[in-house]
Amino acid sequence: MYDHYSGALYGVILRIVCSKEYTEDVIQEVFVKIWNSIHQYDESKGRFYTWMINIARNTAIDYLKSKGFQNELKNQPLPDFVYNTAELSTTNEESDFIGIKNVLETLETDKQELINLAYYQGFTQNEISEKLKIPLGTVKTKMRNALMKLKDLLKDHQ
Repeated sequence: MYDHYSGALYGVILRIVCSKEYTEDVIQEVFVKIWNSIHQYDESKGRFYTWMINIARNTAIDYLKSKGFQNELKNQPLPDFVYNTAELSTTNEESDFIGIKNVLETLETDKQELINLAYYQGFTQNEISEKLKIPLGTVKTKMRNALMKLKDLLKDHQ
């Protein structure tokens, strides 16, 4: 299972945590969670791959929000954190194992922004509402529309 899925999961996690070192920690935790909760997978609710991607995404976001990670960021020497853009960058193509970047680029800009904030930066819908200064109901509606459009695009993409 690791050999088959680790590349795609690594790409999703790297896009969220923005560090190879932290990604390696998170991917290990993801596979432990998958192993321990495999009995919870229900194929009638979706594909196995999608289930694993959700575990990876949620684990990466939880990791970013953890006190330990936040304290580690605060304790880094300034030059290491600010000037190490090569390691923190996720713009290289090797982190996009499943080609989602190309699919996302076909969405309208506002939908791209919502997906990016929610799924890659870990913002809640309330936080997105505050950040973009738009009502929560509007965020929810636009997010639902964005996800439905993305679902349609991914059907065509396969």
